[in-house]
Amino acid sequence: MKKVLLIIAISISVIACNKTAEVKEVKTAYVDTSELMKEYTEAKDLEAKYKAQSEEKGRQLEAEINRFKQDASNFQSQAQANGQEWAQKKGAELQKREQQLSYAQQALAQQLQQESGTEMDSLVSGVKKFIKAYGKEKGYAYIYGTGDAASILYAEDKFDITKDIIKGLNDKYKATAKTEAKVEDKKEEKK
Repeated sequence: MKKVLLIIAISISVIACNKTAEVKEVKTAYVDTSELMKEYTEAKDLEAKYKAQSEEKGRQLEAEINRFKQDASNFQSQAQANGQEWAQKKGAELQKREQQLSYAQQALAQQLQQESGTEMDSLVSGVKKFIKAYGKEKGYAYIYGTGDAASILYAEDKFDITKDIIKGLNDKYKATAKTEAKVEDKKEEKK
C-alpha cells in the first residue's frame, strides 16, 4: 500500500512538473533609446529646427553685442576728451546696456530650452505610445530600454528591436508629414 501511494505521488509530481515545463516562454526585447533618438527622423528634424532658431536669434543678439563692444571701445577713447562727468554718465549707460544684453542672452536660452523641451516631451510620449502598440502587436511581454540612462546592463543582440522601431517610427512620421502637406496644399488651393 505504501509503495502504491509512493508511485502515485511520484506520478503526480512528474505530471505536474511536465505541465509547469509547458509554460509559454515570455517574449522580451529591448530598444537602444540613444540610438533611437539619433536615427529617428522627427527627432533629427526637431533638433535641426531649434538649432536654426538658435542661430537666427543668436545672430540678432550677436549684432547687438558687437555694437555694444564698438560703443565700449569708442568710450575708452572719448572718455579723456569729454571729461569725467561725461565718462561717468556714459559708463553707467554702457553698464546698463551690458546687463540688458546679458539678460537677453539668458532669456533667449531659456525660451529656446522651454520650447524645445515641450516638443521633445511630446515626441518622447509619442515614441512610448508607438513602442507600446508595437509590443502589443508583436506579442511582447516586455520591451526594455537601453542607452544613456537605462538600467539594462547586458542583453543579447538577438533581442534588439531598435532598427524595427526606428523604421516604424520613421515610416509613421513620413506618412504624417505627407498627410499634413496635402492638407496645406488643399488650404492653398481654396484661397
